[in-house]
Amino acid sequence: MNDQTPIQNAPAGSQVSPGSGLPPEELDRMTDDIIAALKTVYDPEIPADIYELGLIYRVDIDNDRNVAIDMTLTAPGCPVAGEMPTWVENAVASVPGVQSVKATIVFDPPWDQSRMSDEARVALDMW
Repeated sequence: MNDQTPIQNAPAGSQVSPGSGLPPEELDRMTDDIIAALKTVYDPEIPADIYELGLIYRVDIDNDRNVAIDMTLTAPGCPVAGEMPTWVENAVASVPGVQSVKATIVFDPPWDQSRMSDEARVALDMW
């Protein structure tokens, strides 16, 4: 996979690794569509989507349009830990052009509230 660059307008620490062989306009469209898909997935205990919460650490799109996602949870003991990667994979798999998706839960670095976007802070009234 490729070097990582920050995702535009993403919560702190999120990165996308673009496939160098993809046309820039296709990569931009796929990135925007993947982010939109990620924003449809919610932590059932928190009224904010996982993207704005800063739970997505890395999105890697390779030259064959396979997508690898590193994500975390707000807490290691999250009751939906076993289900959330599947929710993410299903959401991103619906994006046109995506060939396959693999979401992996990581805990390094640990998630904290500084990773949340301003949108999530407003939704949760956490200023």
